[in-house]
Amino acid sequence: MSPRPGAPAPLFEKRSVDGELIRLSDLRGRHVVLVFYPRAGSAGCSIEAQRFETALPEFERLGAVVIGVSTDTEARQARFRDTCHLTFPLLPDSDRSVCHAYGVLGVIGGLLNMAARETVLIDPQGVIAARWRNPNPAAHVPAVLRALGSESGHAPSAVQGT
Repeated sequence: MSPRPGAPAPLFEKRSVDGELIRLSDLRGRHVVLVFYPRAGSAGCSIEAQRFETALPEFERLGAVVIGVSTDTEARQARFRDTCHLTFPLLPDSDRSVCHAYGVLGVIGGLLNMAARETVLIDPQGVIAARWRNPNPAAHVPAVLRALGSESGHAPSAVQGT
């Protein structure tokens, strides 16, 4: 079962494709945007990741960290990062522990146990503030920014059309 808004965010500790150890507990005091996606390098995932990358300065202005998570291998995630010119951390969750904890595993395109497309906003106290299930990869970044602006007490600026 997926943790719902208002529930504590499941803690995790994973190495990013850049070798950085990412611990959710170390990010307390900041908003965290977890972007789960099914397949690094696919058209929808590439569009979504590039939209988040374009809006990254706005997320940072609002005090948020963006982290991408999929069940892909480290090598596939690294190619994805390089091809899409991504600078936010990507977590290869090949053991599916993070995806399982957040309840995002499913059947995607006939393949079992892949991450569903879902975005989770975690507040600075480590509580899930919002979830977006199966969002439009080309259009949901503004909704995340609006929710983040509402959470942080700041209005998002000009990235609305991203």
